[in-house]
Amino acid sequence: MTRVLLEMSLLEAAHLSDLVTQFGELIGETVDDVALDDPAIVRLVPDAYRDDPAAADEFRRLTQADLLDRRRDDAAVVLSTLQRDGRTLRPEEVAPEDATAPVVVELHDASVAAWLRTLTALRLVMAARLGVTDDEQGESDDPRFGIYNWLGFRLEGLLQALED
Repeated sequence: MTRVLLEMSLLEAAHLSDLVTQFGELIGETVDDVALDDPAIVRLVPDAYRDDPAAADEFRRLTQADLLDRRRDDAAVVLSTLQRDGRTLRPEEVAPEDATAPVVVELHDASVAAWLRTLTALRLVMAARLGVTDDEQGESDDPRFGIYNWLGFRLEGLLQALED
């Protein structure tokens, strides 16, 4: 059985909760509608057949709802592991004197997988919003790049913990 302990500050946990909540809302709005006009959703449900648009559209039509449902369920797992005393953390509710207090999140097999998929999906959404298409485009004055990079840091830390 896999067991991973992630440590972050209370403010980081609250901001991550907020990002995951927004991600869940994006997915929730999309599950019933095909939203191929949103580049973030396109990144989350990529083409299965790049050389055959008709087959790609058919595959997406048949699989998009299930894939997005799974992503929403993963996000719910991440949110539940970030809760404190049964409450979802919110950045605006974190007192300045508590912001750096450590939060330890204990993950097991299913929650580790949900975290990996959710952090990756969040980075894909951020990349789509920022216009990032490869590693070379990771520099900009846009403050959202800090969030994008922080998500990468957290994803890398989780992967490293799994290797140890």
